[in-house]
Amino acid sequence: MILITGATGYIGSHTWVELLNAGYDVVGIDNLCNSNIKVLDRIEAITSVKPKFIEMNVCNSNALKSLFNLYSIDAVIHFAALKAVGKSVNNPLEYYKNNLGGILELTQVMSEKNCFTLVFSSSATVYDANNPIPYQEGMPLGSTSPYGWTKLMSEQMLRDLEISNPNFSVAYLRYFNPIGAHESGFIGEDPLGIPNNLMPYITQVAIGKRPHLSIYGNDWLTHDGTGVRDYIHVVDLARGHLKALNYLMSGKGSILVNLGTGKGFSVLDLVKAFEKASNRKIPYQFAPRRIGDIAAFYSDSARAQKDLNWRAEYDLYRMCEDSWRWQSMNPNGYE
Repeated sequence: MILITGATGYIGSHTWVELLNAGYDVVGIDNLCNSNIKVLDRIEAITSVKPKFIEMNVCNSNALKSLFNLYSIDAVIHFAALKAVGKSVNNPLEYYKNNLGGILELTQVMSEKNCFTLVFSSSATVYDANNPIPYQEGMPLGSTSPYGWTKLMSEQMLRDLEISNPNFSVAYLRYFNPIGAHESGFIGEDPLGIPNNLMPYITQVAIGKRPHLSIYGNDWLTHDGTGVRDYIHVVDLARGHLKALNYLMSGKGSILVNLGTGKGFSVLDLVKAFEKASNRKIPYQFAPRRIGDIAAFYSDSARAQKDLNWRAEYDLYRMCEDSWRWQSMNPNGYE
């Protein structure tokens, strides 16, 4: 049995689908603070498997113990965390309490229940912004936001845990900018309120929910002056988690990899690709740079290709096409 925390979220739900399609028995937990219970019906529609789900907070030690008593958990994929970079700057203590508390309670219960296999959802935000691009796994670490620091501190906690208990094996997956949706259009990114990420904002402009897109900075040292990022299809990302799980379950030990395409695209590149995929015009305005932003970053994903036999398959057009299908089929998200 595989446990997914944060299972009804954007990346969690797509990973749940990939695990079920691969034949794994899965139970998911989520406190639904940033997701929707209707995801479960959509997962069942895609996979023809009724999801096993318990609504709970991963920070609740007693609830976790009850879960591990109820199910024989062989491995955990840990997504449950607050994830908005900007909000973490405004509410740092909430992010430290939730994100570090969650990994702490989870690994303590895992230790007690003799479950030692963990796939950890980390982030490219753990890399020092002064690193040259592309980012490689061995580069210096640091962060410009409390969110990034919670990921970096979580990685350190897990490394210390591995030293203290060699039974543990951990896959540290540092991924870049997930966009896209399942090709069915049944599940996708459904942010609460004003989107914090670029793609759902673009799709909401396309559907008529937002008047225009704000692009923060047009004077970056990039090919068109707008910020460059490594956008990866969420299904490619989900399959990376499946590959990492299989790697750990085969007894090969811990692993640290980037999950990205290895290519950088600017905000305007993404807008143009989306306009082509959706046949919709996206009005935009330039706005001042945001504190903490950097000009460009993208991944070197050679290690994932070599060690996990994984590489991103979907191109930028497909990411935009699937994002638009999700939004156009679900103009109000899961509601």
